[in-house]
Amino acid sequence: MLKKVNKKIKDSRDSRETRDDRDSRDGRNSRESRDVRESNDLIYGRHSVLAVLESDRQLNRIWITSKLRYDPRFHSLLRKAKSNGTVVEEVSLHRLDRITKGGNHQGVAVNVAPYTYWELSQLIATAKENTESPVIAIADGITDPHNLGAIIRTAEAFKVQGLVIPQRRAASVTSTVMKVAAGALENFPIARIVNLSRALETLKEAGFWIYGTASNGGKPIYNLKFSGAIALVIGSEGEGLSLLTEKSCDFLLSIPLGGKTPSLNASAAAAIAFYEIYRQLNPNPREINLSQTSTGLPKED
Repeated sequence: MLKKVNKKIKDSRDSRETRDDRDSRDGRNSRESRDVRESNDLIYGRHSVLAVLESDRQLNRIWITSKLRYDPRFHSLLRKAKSNGTVVEEVSLHRLDRITKGGNHQGVAVNVAPYTYWELSQLIATAKENTESPVIAIADGITDPHNLGAIIRTAEAFKVQGLVIPQRRAASVTSTVMKVAAGALENFPIARIVNLSRALETLKEAGFWIYGTASNGGKPIYNLKFSGAIALVIGSEGEGLSLLTEKSCDFLLSIPLGGKTPSLNASAAAAIAFYEIYRQLNPNPREINLSQTSTGLPKED
């Protein structure tokens, strides 16, 4: 009889332990599933996350280590985010590694709400209000999010007023784009349009001269005199400007190369064009500090 009782107790304990293990495993799997799901709109790294926290972007969840949470740079911003309904969760470095899939998170990651695009008319009106010589960039079929993020970063640095991207066959604003833009997107409006040709006509009607980057047949950029309202169209990585877009341009420009490299990628060509336009429109620009890192890019501490 005693053996039967002991066996029942053991069976009950084993059953309870099995349920506990299962509940623990289910909870862990549920949490990991949520992490993977939310990482689709993920930004990580101290510099990028600080830029998002200082903006008006809607944030869903923040993962941060206990050490970094009370860092003076983050503490008040996290309190503000929490008061606005953002979930702030203290996590281990190991879990952040898993959430970011091994990315250089530096102890913090944030899940952002989808990007809110501007209307083209709003972008044009705001650009013309801000300056007498507004510059708007147009991406013609840029499909690589890294290229798009780099274009946004350099455009904002050289005071371009905004960017226009097509809705189809082009990269949209994703977490990868936000990460590469390194905070520039928080101060840079983007309009997403259905018909690029119609958008170019709208820009022309608003008084913009349309310039397009071309690998062949364009006028060397240093021989052009930029003035007034400017719209610069950047061609796609592989094919450049589409034929229809090229016909819509008032001017085509090229970037002469001195080495054996036959061409530049879209973001590199865009950066050179943005700088030349900025240089001509701003005779006394402030100096750009390139000493922060060996690459000239802001260092994330």
